Amino acid sequence: MRKGQGETGLIFDEPLLWEKGKEGRVGFSIPASDVEPSALDDELISPGPDFPDLSEVDVVRHYTRLSQWNFCVDTGMYPLGSCTMKYNPRSNERLAELPGFAMAHPLLPDTLTQGALRLMKELEDFLKEITGMDAVSLQPAAGAQGELTGMLLVHAYHKHRGKPRKKIIVPDTAHGTNPSSAALCGYSPVRVNSGEKGILTGEAILDLMDEDTAGIMVTNPNTLGLFEENIREIASIVHSKGGLVYCDGANMNALMGIVRMGETGIDVLHLNLHKTFSAPHGGGGPGAGPVCVKSHLEPFLPVPRVIESGGTYELSEDFPDSIGKVHTFYGNFGVMIKALSYIRTMGAEGLKRASQLAVLNANYIKEMLRESYHLPYDRPCMHECVFSDKYLRAYKVTTLDFAKRLVDYGFHPPTIYFPLVVNGAIMVEPTETESKEDLDLFIEACRCIAREAQDSPELLKEAPRASKRRRLDETSAARQPCLAG
Repeated sequence: MRKGQGETGLIFDEPLLWEKGKEGRVGFSIPASDVEPSALDDELISPGPDFPDLSEVDVVRHYTRLSQWNFCVDTGMYPLGSCTMKYNPRSNERLAELPGFAMAHPLLPDTLTQGALRLMKELEDFLKEITGMDAVSLQPAAGAQGELTGMLLVHAYHKHRGKPRKKIIVPDTAHGTNPSSAALCGYSPVRVNSGEKGILTGEAILDLMDEDTAGIMVTNPNTLGLFEENIREIASIVHSKGGLVYCDGANMNALMGIVRMGETGIDVLHLNLHKTFSAPHGGGGPGAGPVCVKSHLEPFLPVPRVIESGGTYELSEDFPDSIGKVHTFYGNFGVMIKALSYIRTMGAEGLKRASQLAVLNANYIKEMLRESYHLPYDRPCMHECVFSDKYLRAYKVTTLDFAKRLVDYGFHPPTIYFPLVVNGAIMVEPTETESKEDLDLFIEACRCIAREAQDSPELLKEAPRASKRRRLDETSAARQPCLAG
C-alpha cells in the first residue's frame, strides 16, 4: 500500500508534575509590594495542597505534550459509527464566541436578550422546516435528554387523554439509550426484532401493538445504517391503536434536506445538533437534543418557550399542559449559535448535499471492502456501514484485534461490537467531510489488516505495536477497576 499516516517518530513520555518539579522553580513574577509584610498566626494558616514548583516552560510543555497524546477529528479521520464525528467549520465557533452571546447572563431580562431569543426562535423555525414537524423545543441539553423529553411528551399525551399506558415497543436496531429513556417514564420496553433485511416489518409491529402500548421508539436510519422503509406502514399500525411514534433522529446527517420526517407518520422527533448541525461531538461540554413534535403534542412541550409578538421576543411559561422544565436554563445556547450558523451558511441545497455525500462515502467504503470483510446485510446503506469479523474468525482474529491493529496504521478505530444484533460488528461512519483520498487510505489499511489476519495473525494479536501504549488488559480493568484515584 501507499505510505500510511501512522509513523513511530518522536513519542514523548510525560512524568507526573510532582516528579518533574524542583524546589525553588517559579513560572511567574509579581510586582513589588508597597505594603509592609505582616506575620500571620500559624493557626490561621491552613495547610494547602502540596503543589510542585515549576518553571513556565515546564508548565507549557507539560500541557502541550498531553494535548499531543489526543486523537481528534482535527488530527485525522474519526470513523465512529453511530457517533457522526464530522469536521465542523471554525467560523461557527467564532460566532459562538461573540461577547454579546458568550457573556450573556442567564438571568438577564428579556429586554436585554432580544438577539439571543430571536436566534433561538429562528433556529426553531429552521428545524421545523428541515424536519417537517410543527413545533420545536430547544431545551433538552443532549441527545439522551431529548429521548427522555420525547417519552415524557408521549406520557403526558396519554395521561391528558385519560388513557395512560404501560408499554413501549423498542426495536433491536434502536439506539442503546432508548429502552432506558422509556423505562425512566414508567414504561416497560418491549423488544421487537428487525426482519431479514435489517429493517422493521409491519407484521412484527402488528403482532405487538395493542391499546396498552404507548407507541414505538424507532431509530431511522437505524443502527445498521439502513433506512426504515416501512415507517409509514408502521406508523399507521401504531396510530390505529391510539399509540404515538417517537423517532430517534440522531442519524439525521443522512436525511437532512432529503426526507421530511413529519410526513412519514412521526409524532415526536429528537435531533442531535452536536452530530448533524455543526457542534463538536464528545468535547465534554453541553450538547443539544431539540425535540420536534406534531401539533397534537405541542401543548406539552417544556417551558419556558420562546414566543414572538410584534417583533418582540420573550420566554413564556404560560403553557398549563407543559411537562415543565427539563433543563434549568438554556445553558447550551452556544451549541444553538453554531447550529444556526451552519444551517444559514449551508442553505437548503448545502444541507442536502452534505447528506448525499455522507451516504456516498459510506457506500463507497462498503463496496470497496466487501471482499475483505463480511457484510451481514449486503444492501445499500445510508450514512454508515456495518461489517462483521466473520471472515477474520477463520484465522482466530477478532474485531478487537482488527481495531487495535488499525491504530498502527494511524487511524482511529471505528465503533466495534455495536450494534448488538451483529456478532463482532465493525461499524464505520466516514461522514461527508472526508475526502476520497483519505477514504482510500483507510480502505487500503483495512485491506492490509485483512491480509495480515490470513498471513500473520500474530501481528494483530500483539497490536498496537507502534503506539505510546501497548494493548491494555481491558478485561481486568472492567472486572477489577482501580477506583482509588
